[in-house]
Amino acid sequence: MAESRLHELSERGVSVWIDSLSREMLETGELARLMADDAVVGVTSNPTIFQKALSEAGWYDDQLRTEARETHDPTELFFRLALEDIRDACDLLRPVWDRTGGVDGYVSMEVDPRIAYDREAQFDQAKRFHGEVDRPNLYVKIPGTQPGLGAIEDSIAAGRSINITLIFSLARYAAVAEAYLRGLERLIAGGGDPSTVCSVASFFVSRVDTEADRRLEEVGRSDLAGRLAIANAKLAYAHWQETFSGERWDFLEGKGARTQRCLWASTSTKNPAYRDVLYVEELIGPQVVNTMPLETVEAFQDHGEVRDTLAIGVDEAHALLDQLAEAGVDYDDVVATLEAEGVKKFDDSFEDLLEGIDAKLSAVGAR
Repeated sequence: MAESRLHELSERGVSVWIDSLSREMLETGELARLMADDAVVGVTSNPTIFQKALSEAGWYDDQLRTEARETHDPTELFFRLALEDIRDACDLLRPVWDRTGGVDGYVSMEVDPRIAYDREAQFDQAKRFHGEVDRPNLYVKIPGTQPGLGAIEDSIAAGRSINITLIFSLARYAAVAEAYLRGLERLIAGGGDPSTVCSVASFFVSRVDTEADRRLEEVGRSDLAGRLAIANAKLAYAHWQETFSGERWDFLEGKGARTQRCLWASTSTKNPAYRDVLYVEELIGPQVVNTMPLETVEAFQDHGEVRDTLAIGVDEAHALLDQLAEAGVDYDDVVATLEAEGVKKFDDSFEDLLEGIDAKLSAVGAR
């Protein structure tokens, strides 16, 4: 019998990840507790959480003073502080990575969001992070922008594990999966070992409903609200099933390649009218990841229902896209808007973080 609702969720094939990391979580044992009690088997770092941790307590003060003897550049200081957390988290999760044969136990560190549209800069930063962390269970997060596709393919071809973030559209997800396959094919052609490379495609969920619902209300079709995010993810999963099967994939798998799993991101419920575990309960199926904020972890442990849902309602999901078009809601514009806003939000959050580091330098007497 499963130890908890989240352990039962894991038994259905959903890997539970937490969407925050801080030194406090590491040093107080909070992350270890989440692993033991809440079936957490992966972590994605978040600059917003980092900024909060940096400003509210003294967890980073000593290292900041030490690093400030070499540089006052806030970007470089952030990388040095964050990469130490990433290394420690990778070490904590390494037994999970070993136990699962490299499927789970990953920690994700994202590239500077200001280079979201620069293929070469993203590739170079991914190379740097993998080199400096030097752990097999590191994912570097690269946004799924059009230029990001090239950086993803190049990184996979170079044998580096990548978490592709900020995916909203079905077309972009298909392009992300294709970039992964091409990267694997290049890696194998160059004599590399694809079994050492993993990837997840982070498909953002709740934000899709936020944007679509606003437009539906404007056109008087609130009866269709609260449905696109789940439908979008289910159609992405259906594409995953098609992509990672058949002759092309069979060849790659025969060489040792691993499937690129779908990761459901942004799974906290933004609309209080919706069930607070909606974006967990409705996306349950084999070989996926759900990365949750702490409040969603706690809510699901309290009252989440575990049942296979991902393969249900795919025809209805297709029909919903037609209904939205008939109602005057342009799906392509919805997801394009969300990608542009997502990049800007990441960028703004990173700028706030850098300002916080600059202020902290003065506060700890490191000027």
